[in-house]
Amino acid sequence: MELFLLRHGKAEAHGHPGGDGARALVGKGRDQARGAASFLKAAGRLPDIVLTSPVLRASQTAEVFCESAGLDAPLWQPWLACGMRPEEAAAELGGFREFTRVMIVGHEPDFSVLAGWLLDTRAGGVEIKKGSLACIRCTPPSRGGHLVFLAPPAMIRGAAV
Repeated sequence: MELFLLRHGKAEAHGHPGGDGARALVGKGRDQARGAASFLKAAGRLPDIVLTSPVLRASQTAEVFCESAGLDAPLWQPWLACGMRPEEAAAELGGFREFTRVMIVGHEPDFSVLAGWLLDTRAGGVEIKKGSLACIRCTPPSRGGHLVFLAPPAMIRGAAV
């Protein structure tokens, strides 16, 4: 499978009165999600299914992405919430092997840890910034994937124009 990791876009600042889970996307975060959709659409690599963390900023990123890409609504997955463990994520992703391209929308440091785990790197070495998009060719729940690309928001914005 090609696994796309889309980190949620820019959200409201920490210290939200409703807590961390209530932080919503800001305009820049919505633009980042739209940019990721345009980027993958132009490359002819839209995902077959989009799975998202139930945390507001991630689910909003996934919703904007899907709407912009003309895809079905994302599916909430509790295992994608903050604090996701790579072994659990890989096991859960194993249930989606019938799809060629799967996108997950979530958080840091979870995505960097997952990418390092899937790529079987010893020291991690992968950083996924807000609004970044990574693609890893893998066969969950196994390790030993291959990094296809890691595109930061500025690269996505430039390519999606």
